[in-house]
Amino acid sequence: MASPQESYADSATPTVYSITSSPSPTPDGHPAPITNEKSSESPEGLESGVNVKDAKEQFAELRRELSRQSNLHRIASRQSSDLEKQDDEDEFDLLEYMASPWRLQAAHGASEANQEAGIRHKSAGVIFKDLSVIGNGGMKIHIRTFPDAIKEFILTPLITFGPYFGLFKPEPKTILSRLNGVVKPGEMVLVLGRPNSGCSTFLKAIANLREGYLAVEGDVSYAGIEATEFKKRFAGEVSYNQEDDVHYPTLTVGQTIDFALSTKTPGKRLPQQSPKQFRTVVLDTLLKMLNISHTKGTLVGNEFVRGVSGGERKRVSIAEMFAARSCVASWDNSTRGLDASTALDYAKSLRILTDVFQMTNFVSLYQAGEGIYQQFDKVLVIDEGREIFFGPASEARRYFIDLGFRDLPRQTTADYLTGCTDPNERQFADGRDESSVPSTPEELERAFRSSAHFSKMEAERAAYEKQLAEDKHIQEEFRRAVQEGKGRGVSKKSPYTVSFFAQVMALARRQFQLKLQDKFTVYSSLFSAVTIAIIVGTVFLDLPQSASGAFTRGGVIFITFSELPSQMTGRPILYKQVGFQFYRPAALSVANILADIPLMAIMVMLFSIIIYFMAGLVRDAGAFFTFYILIFMTLLAMTAFFRMIGTVCVSYDVAARLASLIVTAMVLYAGYMVPVFAMKRWLFWIYYLNPLNYGFSALMSNEFKRLNLLCDPIYQVPAGPGYPTTLGPNQVCTLTGARPGELYVSGTDYIRAAFEYDPKHLWRNFGILIVFFVGFQTIQMVLTEVIAHGAHASAVTVFKPEDKDTKVRNQRLQERKQAFRKGEAQQNLEGLVKSRKPFTWSNLSYTVPVSGGQKQLLDNVFGYVKPGTLTALMGASGAGKTTLLDVLADRKTIGVITGEIRIAGRPIGIDFQAGAAYCEQLDVHEWTSTVREALRFSAYLRQPREVSQEEKDDYVEEIIQLLEMEDIADAMIGFPGYGLGVEARKRLTIGVELAAKPQLLLFLDEPTSGLDGQSAYNIVRFLKKLAAAGQAILCTIHQPNALLFEQFDRLLLLEKGGKTVYFGDVGKDSHVLVNYLAKHGAHCPPDANPAEYMLDAIGAGSKKRVGPKPWSQIYLESEEFAKNKRVIEEFNAQALKDFPELKRATSIYNTPFLYQLRIVGKRTFLSFWRMPDYGFTRLFSHMIISLLTSLTFLMLGNSVADLQYRVFVIFITAVLPALILAQVEPTYIMGRNCFIREDSSRMYSPFVFSLAQLVSEMPNSLLCATAFFLLLTYPAGFNTASDRAGYQFFMILVTEVFSVTLGQLVAALSPSIPVAAIFNPFILVFFALFCGVTTPKPNLPTFWRVWMYQLDPFTRLIGGMVTTELHGLEVRCKPAEFSIFQPPSGMTCGEWAQPYVEVAGGYLRDLNATQDCGFCKYSMGDQFYMPLDMDFDNRWRELMLTARLTSHRGS
Repeated sequence: MASPQESYADSATPTVYSITSSPSPTPDGHPAPITNEKSSESPEGLESGVNVKDAKEQFAELRRELSRQSNLHRIASRQSSDLEKQDDEDEFDLLEYMASPWRLQAAHGASEANQEAGIRHKSAGVIFKDLSVIGNGGMKIHIRTFPDAIKEFILTPLITFGPYFGLFKPEPKTILSRLNGVVKPGEMVLVLGRPNSGCSTFLKAIANLREGYLAVEGDVSYAGIEATEFKKRFAGEVSYNQEDDVHYPTLTVGQTIDFALSTKTPGKRLPQQSPKQFRTVVLDTLLKMLNISHTKGTLVGNEFVRGVSGGERKRVSIAEMFAARSCVASWDNSTRGLDASTALDYAKSLRILTDVFQMTNFVSLYQAGEGIYQQFDKVLVIDEGREIFFGPASEARRYFIDLGFRDLPRQTTADYLTGCTDPNERQFADGRDESSVPSTPEELERAFRSSAHFSKMEAERAAYEKQLAEDKHIQEEFRRAVQEGKGRGVSKKSPYTVSFFAQVMALARRQFQLKLQDKFTVYSSLFSAVTIAIIVGTVFLDLPQSASGAFTRGGVIFITFSELPSQMTGRPILYKQVGFQFYRPAALSVANILADIPLMAIMVMLFSIIIYFMAGLVRDAGAFFTFYILIFMTLLAMTAFFRMIGTVCVSYDVAARLASLIVTAMVLYAGYMVPVFAMKRWLFWIYYLNPLNYGFSALMSNEFKRLNLLCDPIYQVPAGPGYPTTLGPNQVCTLTGARPGELYVSGTDYIRAAFEYDPKHLWRNFGILIVFFVGFQTIQMVLTEVIAHGAHASAVTVFKPEDKDTKVRNQRLQERKQAFRKGEAQQNLEGLVKSRKPFTWSNLSYTVPVSGGQKQLLDNVFGYVKPGTLTALMGASGAGKTTLLDVLADRKTIGVITGEIRIAGRPIGIDFQAGAAYCEQLDVHEWTSTVREALRFSAYLRQPREVSQEEKDDYVEEIIQLLEMEDIADAMIGFPGYGLGVEARKRLTIGVELAAKPQLLLFLDEPTSGLDGQSAYNIVRFLKKLAAAGQAILCTIHQPNALLFEQFDRLLLLEKGGKTVYFGDVGKDSHVLVNYLAKHGAHCPPDANPAEYMLDAIGAGSKKRVGPKPWSQIYLESEEFAKNKRVIEEFNAQALKDFPELKRATSIYNTPFLYQLRIVGKRTFLSFWRMPDYGFTRLFSHMIISLLTSLTFLMLGNSVADLQYRVFVIFITAVLPALILAQVEPTYIMGRNCFIREDSSRMYSPFVFSLAQLVSEMPNSLLCATAFFLLLTYPAGFNTASDRAGYQFFMILVTEVFSVTLGQLVAALSPSIPVAAIFNPFILVFFALFCGVTTPKPNLPTFWRVWMYQLDPFTRLIGGMVTTELHGLEVRCKPAEFSIFQPPSGMTCGEWAQPYVEVAGGYLRDLNATQDCGFCKYSMGDQFYMPLDMDFDNRWRELMLTARLTSHRGS
């Protein structure tokens, strides 16, 4: 029999066969070519799954059509050109495209045979010899707390560079040990093993992903090419597809796949066919092959964005792998969360991928059914990193049976093989035990290495190596195929298919699509820019071209820099697609800025038009467009800068710390708050490295070089009664840069004197901005190439250090664990359920509002759950399984529910949710808690208040024992990659509900999703024990094998539309269900899994339903339906007799308010303590901002400038809310997500949650306020008197708490973190604009002055702190600060100007001088703030008003 590769090479079209769910394998391990007629489908094909035969036929049809087009073009060309020349053209072949690049046939002198074949296959077999992987291990990591973050920061240099000098070297741990095998092109390998056995590590090692491990030993080769060379030159020919489907949710399916194709389109195509035309053709083919054509225009979606279904999203990942055209692919647990039918479709899709493209596929799957298993050629079984079998899939089961393990016929082969590695679950054949059967991983490995299968594998590997060594043509074909598949401009050594420019263009198009399709962000950004511009414009409306508008005019220009971008999202997708070699990371950096430019240009233009003309800046076209281009260029430079920061930083917390330092430095050293000549010499260098400086300087030059500022009367000295009404020779304008006796001040003179800006440097500064932009962009491009934060991080579990109590309890758990294993003890569930009440529902319907009307999700469903029974709820995707659970559990808050739901014959009451438990599909927990703490929290708040805490603690230990979580009792829950694994999180979800001792009902939504077959069986077996103890259980389940399915007592089967198909017993070997189906024409084959077959029979899978009539109608007309209705009535009637006086609860909670507050508050305090990065980032931001500010204004004196600087220092306090809101809001919203789940179980009230969140923030707030106060006020030389310094501290503390409450208020009103972030700019701009600093109260427009100024909390903050600091402060001008004028001839300075001084304030330098009179406009600090309507006597009022605002928001 010819190999698949030979068959493809010798035939015009690929071999076509279809695979049923249970084919018999051929001796070589391949599925037998069983014919299977195409099932009838709906017109749109929406109900169908993947059909291998149909997919291959579509592929062949497209291939023939494209080849026909190529031939027609060739004929037409030959009629008009030289025939000999045409012989060098390609004959296009689609198989050649997908299995290898387009390639030119050998020119002039190529063999005739090669020309006839026209194909050079790009395929690579994999050989691995003694493959071992060494990782980090041997160290128990403890939970990080707040002090750890401080220690880590201090020791950062040592931690960063220590490993290079042998410090902090991790202890090695062998993850994989001496694995051997050979996989040829066109073969699929199933990788099996229990969780943590090393399956994922093996898949990554085969995919040449060696980062993140200490060492990878042994030899791995691809088509005879060593792994090192393959990684360097052919990295795109091997790929790893992770367990999760990571895509951009706001892209459509078509856009996602089209992007992948655009980065993998070779240069040779059909003659006169553009890349876009070709991508369109291939895209349509891929969608047809995978049966997702109807999703082409649908968003991919994710958990938060509505899009395609999970199964369809999985096929999008497969299509992306198609487009990658890799020869070798690793797929990691890719059927998680899919139902049995969709999982089989997935396996069939992989079979297509392998057969059509001659790929080499390695796949790990959990809960693989027999139909899925039989799609594979070979199987690799791993036990604790050791290879215990590798060989034909058809021979694996027999191998383990021959070793001495008992055959379990009803268990799927995949589960059986995995079960043989589980000491708790495996069974030995009669007369055999551990002493006579290899049982440990080491013994199983030795048994395999001495077996005939290992020898056969070695012989096969040696033969393949010999073939590769002797037939150099294979490797040469591979190398040539890869090389000729590259586009124009791609280096021979590059692993990429298209040029860097083509990558950038494809990425820019995708990024622009992302922006346009994220309408919420686009519209909110435009709205934010326009609204803020309008508000700022109204505050600075029509600024006068006079001295009174000079400083304010600079202020409005400075405010234009208020919108600064940040970038830290999309890393997982970047790492995945870079792994596919779609593009260089640097290409994404360039594409991001290209995609930003159009929308950024529009927003800047709108912002500029509004603020420029409302504020009355120079009405000149040249000035406006210069203004626009300067803002735009500054924004581009800052965008590149912050993206660079996001690239460098490993996490948001690190970025926030760095940003707090850099942004503060940029604002302080932009040249506006502190002119360059006044800057401290040890920090003024920041000014020259600051892009904002050059942007602000250029904008100021652009504006003021065109102005001559009129000196207003209030700026004339001396002025008033008895003095000339117009500026005379004995008067001076006090505006900086004014010349004595001149009424107008040149704008150029003003900015030169006040800021040392020179208009001649305008375009120089613009050029410097361009240099900054290019520099930041270049650095970012380099960094993205060399830095990959978290891309290859290994999952870790962290533990709470043992205390005296937990040490004793853990020891007891381990002792009991050993007793259970030896059979010396049994789990005791007696007394778990004290009151057994039946639960029934009748005529249950549920409709929800949709655009255009109502949609019915449940349609007259009847059913019941009897105490002591385990009921399964099943159906196809979209059948309403989870909806029914939500309705029955009283969790729905929208829509209309009709029908009856009864417990013990009575309608459910307000205590139903507290008495029932609901294990949701998503494992949502407080991530900082440990397993034991989470279980105790549930027990404390949900068990009756009369149960003592000691009893609750003891019961939690029983739950830990029941769920076999003894080894992770003190492990922190964490999040994926840093905490519990999928299985442990699922067990914890069940445990949290069991800890409540639910007396009414236990609902579970897909409790086995994401678990391996053995773990799934353990979960269901445990549920069976609970049912036997009297618990009533209703459970949805996916992918159950026959053995697992028959553990259920009853089944409720739904079809789409929420209609009942069957409700009744399952029976031994599912005979009751099978008989029901057979009675109505659906005969289940003896070797089929009833759980899979019933879905196919009712049309829920990839086949048409059996029979002409809908199964829901058959059920309504059946005897079973009538019987069920009678049973429901009997249950309700009997329950009314058995429970005549059912006690109703008066509260929806089981515990009182103060008890709730104590338990919830304790957990929240502990949570904040275990979020060290959150607390330290906030503290660091406070410290660095205050320290940088105080160093900038170090030891202020009593000059006029120092007076202004003291106000600036105080105004920095107004920055605190911006910092705090950005941190408090995400923390509150993430905590609320957990609260929503707990609130549905009526654990504690919303008020308790909010109060606990607020109170838990107080220690950190006190610490931050204290650090900020000490580092700000004392180094800056503020008044240290106790009454002054004490007031300043209390005002800072109140502002800190106010900011926390404000952040929590905004978060409570926002549905998500992005929405909360949108509110922040409006709030902060309002607060900063109307507090009287950027624009003094007298200058505010009347509309804002009469209400917003009074309501602004910053008005109280600034007013109280400014008056406290400046009251009684004696002011002494520096020589340069005196306004110099000449007195009239014969008069002294005092005689001429003293009358003015007595009215206006200030003082004269020398009353008796007869020339060069020096006037200082302030003599006391009070004179500075009195015109601003501030009063020292009101400072305590201001503090009380701020505190009152805080208390209102807190409540």
